[in-house]
Amino acid sequence: MTLDNITVNTQSSIRIEGSKVLYFDPYLIQEAAHDADYIFITHEHYDHFDPESIAKIRKDSTVLVAPESMQKKALSKAGITAEHCLFYQPGENHEAGGLVIETIPAYNKMKPFHTKAKKWQGYVVEMDGVRYYVAGDTDVNEDIKKVSCDVAFVPIGGFYTMDGKQAAEYIAQIKPKAVVPTHYGSIVGKQSDGGEFQKMLESLDGSIQVLLKL
Repeated sequence: MTLDNITVNTQSSIRIEGSKVLYFDPYLIQEAAHDADYIFITHEHYDHFDPESIAKIRKDSTVLVAPESMQKKALSKAGITAEHCLFYQPGENHEAGGLVIETIPAYNKMKPFHTKAKKWQGYVVEMDGVRYYVAGDTDVNEDIKKVSCDVAFVPIGGFYTMDGKQAAEYIAQIKPKAVVPTHYGSIVGKQSDGGEFQKMLESLDGSIQVLLKL
């Protein structure tokens, strides 16, 4: 499948272009494109919720989707009015603007950085018949093992999230058509982690396309 419509800026800052332009966790955006139809935020850490980047991509009609637990912070800092915001809890299913949106719990199992109690989330978004899963900052847990998607974006940097080995084993289990590793090569993880992840996944399942964008 073609993945030419996907851009990863840095960390977990993702842009997907189709019938709508979707951004996930925009961070350190340089160009003031003002082209976002939907902006999805997984959680409130600075490298995932960056109001300056949001300001560069939002337009008057942009819709912000964020965890309900972030509602007060998002409304005060994102510059997007309440009528253009959707606040969801993990484990929900919604439709908005022709998109099908599933919220997937995102949390660490034994680490203190992203606790389940904070109710942060990744997203499965179906657009133009393709299901994109953006995991956010998470370890492999029972909730994300239930995900069904065509393209998966998973963190591989370790420390705050799953590492490359854990991510490769997880992707081999859920079997998307393609995977894009994220969350490495800047704040955490080495630039070479992407290639190492690709080799590990290919040894487990060579049928899954790997796109290295960072």
